[in-house]
Amino acid sequence: MNHNHSDKLMLEALAIETEQAKQAGALGYMARALTIATLPHKETSGCVFERKNGLFNLSILAPPSVGLPFGSIPRLLLSWVTTEAVRTGSPALELGPTLSAFMAELGLARQGGKRGDITRFRNQTVRLFSSAVSLRYSDRELDAGLGFNLADEYSLWWNPKSPDQLPLWKSTVTLGSKFFREIVERPVPIDLRALKALKRSPMALDIYCWLTHRMFYLQKPVEIPWLLLQLQFGADYADDAHGVRNFKFNFLKHLKNVCLIYPEAHVGEGERGLALKPSPPHVAALPEPKKPAERWRYAAALPTPAPAALLLKAATYEKARQAAPGFDVYALERDWRDWIDKKGEQPKNPDSAFIGFCRRKAQPKTA
Repeated sequence: MNHNHSDKLMLEALAIETEQAKQAGALGYMARALTIATLPHKETSGCVFERKNGLFNLSILAPPSVGLPFGSIPRLLLSWVTTEAVRTGSPALELGPTLSAFMAELGLARQGGKRGDITRFRNQTVRLFSSAVSLRYSDRELDAGLGFNLADEYSLWWNPKSPDQLPLWKSTVTLGSKFFREIVERPVPIDLRALKALKRSPMALDIYCWLTHRMFYLQKPVEIPWLLLQLQFGADYADDAHGVRNFKFNFLKHLKNVCLIYPEAHVGEGERGLALKPSPPHVAALPEPKKPAERWRYAAALPTPAPAALLLKAATYEKARQAAPGFDVYALERDWRDWIDKKGEQPKNPDSAFIGFCRRKAQPKTA
């Protein structure tokens, strides 16, 4: 990595440290399932791609005439789609007034030509919105799966030759109903400035999103073997000892850049793998289910005979902020869930119950 890029990352890190994501209007989200198992890093032959994370498998299927999405652009686009779905509460999204305006919002340069960002961006957008995803969890007791289209429909009226021109019709995407429900019910909070700072590397983007998600529920130190990490992150390495060494070298190189942006992460090389120690998430995150019967739900919202987790609507968090101004609603949610566990009785209307809990917490205490 050249010194100019390293210096730029340091400046980005300092800027992020001095202002919280929420205050800067940079609070974003990423789809949880695509944080735990990732998209291809580079162009991949064929139209099926599979990643594995422990007992969780993710498969992506693309039309042969279109191809699989890969690289940084689909990851940045996924973060925007997830953030907008959570913000608006709607699966129908408008993709900016012009192609160049939308690319600028994602922090991408607007260079034309066959190899320019404009052509690649439109191509990767079509690849992503044309893809279908299959999620599967399997252990000795349970097999569960979920399949969905990332988009039910999309219309791109952008002209790469005239990226600043206002088209006659707006470019839109309507997210698949199952994908929409997955991302608005259990999104992973991220700092959008971190994604823009790390956008040159799809591996760095994956590590950042995965780390801030993993650190939220990490309760004790753990060491993850390099081979397991390679199954999750390293699609482009040989399945042998040499491939593991190459993956480890590149993973640690990108991890160094991630830690410049996310210095609170206690992570580093262990004896046989990556060593993680409990750390604050980069952005306040949504709590993970605690019950053993729901242990797999962090991977995806898959159908299951197990008891359902208490899920709050995205709009509930905004109402909770209004009920308890100045409070951290995610910290209040953790307290509320602890209180419910001790009480041993689930509320009939969790959203109303949580808002009421926040309102009581915000009331001034009398002497």
